[in-house]
Amino acid sequence: MRWSKKAISILFIVMLMSLSGCSSDSKMDSAKMSTENKEVRDSVQSGKSEESLSATENAKREPSIETTKGQTNNQMVIYQANLELRVKNFEQTVQSLEKKVENYGGYIAESNVSRNGDEQVSGSLKMRIPQGHFQDFLTDAEGQAAEVLQRNINGQDVTEEYVDLESRLKSKKAVEERLLSFMKNASKTEDLLKISSDLASVQEEIEVIEGKMKYLKNQTSYSTVNITLYETKVVVPNLDNDQLNTWEKTKKQFMKSTNLLLAAISGVVVFIIGNLPILIIFVLLGFLVVLNYNKKKKRSKRE
Repeated sequence: MRWSKKAISILFIVMLMSLSGCSSDSKMDSAKMSTENKEVRDSVQSGKSEESLSATENAKREPSIETTKGQTNNQMVIYQANLELRVKNFEQTVQSLEKKVENYGGYIAESNVSRNGDEQVSGSLKMRIPQGHFQDFLTDAEGQAAEVLQRNINGQDVTEEYVDLESRLKSKKAVEERLLSFMKNASKTEDLLKISSDLASVQEEIEVIEGKMKYLKNQTSYSTVNITLYETKVVVPNLDNDQLNTWEKTKKQFMKSTNLLLAAISGVVVFIIGNLPILIIFVLLGFLVVLNYNKKKKRSKRE
């Protein structure tokens, strides 16, 4: 009986130990799962904070080195020139400038021509020239002018802005890689949706930064030259053949004067014949007046 009681108590103790071990294992597993999920959520939420911290670190470390290199070896400057030129031959100058642009490897972005009658022709050209040939093209363009009316050159240094974009791009790329790794390890749908949303936002920001970097590269690789051309012509009026045909003009004038004389004679004849009764009366009255006057004059002489 004693041995049986001892065996039962020992068996009871073993069962209790096994049950406590299973419960502790389950607790540890659940705790491990909750810790992993919490880590994923915390990583997603702190993605932006880590990104800002990494951007700050890069701003302290990398930009200092890259800025020095950019300022010494690869400085990025956007050049723009505005020229106003008076030329002798507008069309010939435009053709010459187009050939110069093609020879230097540039292109014409915009072209406008306007005319004010026959006396003035003007136009504007917007050209994109490789930065290495910028000064050479300006010299050639001014050589085409009879007079340089205005010359304005502007330069904008964007080296610091480009380095800052590079630093931001590296930070965004790092966040993107971290989010992709989190997405692979995430097990809950809620976590996957959250990570996917953050990943889409980060990738959109990466595209925006890359677009700005491409724009700055294009602006610094090609300089912009705006040229306004003026041509003033002295217009000499042309003489028509009709103005030089003296014989024809003489015949026309003779016929006009003859027709005018015939018209005057015809008018006089029509006037006289048409008003003949009235004219006869006026003639008779005049004759009587003259006759009476002569009689009075003779009487006065006799007296």
